[in-house]
This record gives sequence, C-alpha cells and structure tokens, in this order.
Amino acid sequence: MWEPYKKGFKAYLQLEKSLSDNSVQAYLRDMEHLTVFLQETDAMKTPAEITLKDLQQFIKYIAQLSMSDTSQARMISGIKAFYKYCQLEEITTKDPTTLLESPKLKRALPDVLSFEEIENIISQIDLSKPEGGRNKAILETMYSCGLRVSEAVNLRISQLYLDLGFIRVTGKGDKERLIPIGSSAVKYINIYKNQIRVHTAPVKGSEDVLFLNNRGSKLSRVMIFYIIKDLVQKAGIKKTVSPHTFRHSFATHLVEGGADLRAVQEMLGHASITTTEIYTHLDREFLRKTLELFHPAFK
Repeated sequence: MWEPYKKGFKAYLQLEKSLSDNSVQAYLRDMEHLTVFLQETDAMKTPAEITLKDLQQFIKYIAQLSMSDTSQARMISGIKAFYKYCQLEEITTKDPTTLLESPKLKRALPDVLSFEEIENIISQIDLSKPEGGRNKAILETMYSCGLRVSEAVNLRISQLYLDLGFIRVTGKGDKERLIPIGSSAVKYINIYKNQIRVHTAPVKGSEDVLFLNNRGSKLSRVMIFYIIKDLVQKAGIKKTVSPHTFRHSFATHLVEGGADLRAVQEMLGHASITTTEIYTHLDREFLRKTLELFHPAFK
C-alpha cells in the first residue's frame, strides 16, 4: 500500500529536489526501513495515520539494529523529507516528524594531510606504468581543486580550460562551478591526455570522459579509493585517508593560509556556508597546536 507514496516521493526527489541517484536511493532505503518496521509491528498505517509515537517506536527499532548515531540521524532526516513531500501533495495535513528528535551528533573532525604528506603519497606512484601517469593526474587535480571523488571520475575533456587555468565541474544536484586549477595539475593532465590516454580507445559514451580505465570506460569511485589506499600504505602514513581527505586537506590548507571562507565555499561547491565552517574549527585546532609548539606560556 506504500508503493504509490514511495513512487511519488522518488519523483519529488528527482524532479523538484534535483538529487543525485545515490541520494535518492538513500532516501528510498529510509522509507523501506520504515515500511518494514510497520509490517513487523502489524501497524501498517498510511502516512496520514502515523503518529509521533509510532515514529518514536521506529527510532527505538532502528537503534536496536546497531545503527550508528549518524545513520539514525540521516534516516530521521529522510523521513522528515518524506513528510515535507506528503504535506506539499496534501497526502497529510499534519507533520508527525515536527517533534521527532535526532541523536545528538559530535562533529568528528576528519584527518587532514599536510602538504608534505600529500607530496609523499603522490610520490609513491609508479610513473613507469601507464596508469601511473593517469593516477598522478587524478590526485594532483583532486588536491589542486578540492574535488569530490564523483566529480573527479566524471570530469570531461570538454570541461577543461587549462590554458585559462580553470576547470568546470558538475557537483551535487548537477550544479556547475568553475574552479581555478594549479600549474602542477595542469602539467600532469596534459601529459596524461596527450601521451597516455591517446593509447586507450574509449568505449561508446566515454569519448569525452577524461580519466579512463584500461578498458576505455569511466573509472569507478571505488577504484579511486583502492588507488589511494595502496599509495597511503606505501607512504607509511597511519592516518585514515580516503579521496575525501584530499578535499578536506585542500580546504584546510586554504583556510590556514588565510583564504576567505566565501571563496572556499564557492570552490568546494557547498550550498551553505555552515558546511564550509567546519574548516574554521579545523583552523582553530591548527592555531592551538601552533601555540602549544611555539608559545612559552603553553610549554
């Protein structure tokens, strides 16, 4: 009985909210958890019949599934989005999620790499192999431009304006932004594009994709994780490093260097400045460490 609601919600997320396929699937999984709960508790109600008490019982139920606070909070936010849709479509007149509380989350500050550590990781790449030149171009670009992993694998040749020192990136919600690109990244993109990529025949539909695998297809996001994991191990770095660490490090280094937060927001493609403000917390941590190292009163 919930299928029509889920279908309508999916269309709302895709068309009105312009969310990516991954985000839409995540929201639909949240709804799946809710309907499974309703079935298991023999309380198969319509969205309009569900009360705050039902949803509080649901929160207890997902907590027993050993879900982390972050997963629970994300699921609650998915259900709140569903009820927003229900009110817009007049499926419900009341919103039972108004007083629904999420677990209080501690904002864990991610590991950040120093410029030397990034250099160390990139220097582990074996440039004698064709994929070495490609991987160097990828990591140089990710650090130079603060790209999300999905933005790096989807980067197209037609989005490069290397002679002007810019690339055009398609971010979350298909929003485009122009990002300045450093000379080192430009150099290695050109080497890869002109000397290595020319030896790989792109499959149909991947002709314009910049970074190709050895079969001529677009690289998967998982592949970038594997590449980085291998290099971090070789570099002997003990931090938790993922493709996102390069983005975090890009932003942290900018803020530490005194960059304007609005400019950093623009380059990262954050919809809200509050998302970018995490880097001011990282910056404060950096200032504290600096004081502890160099200020006599802190010794």
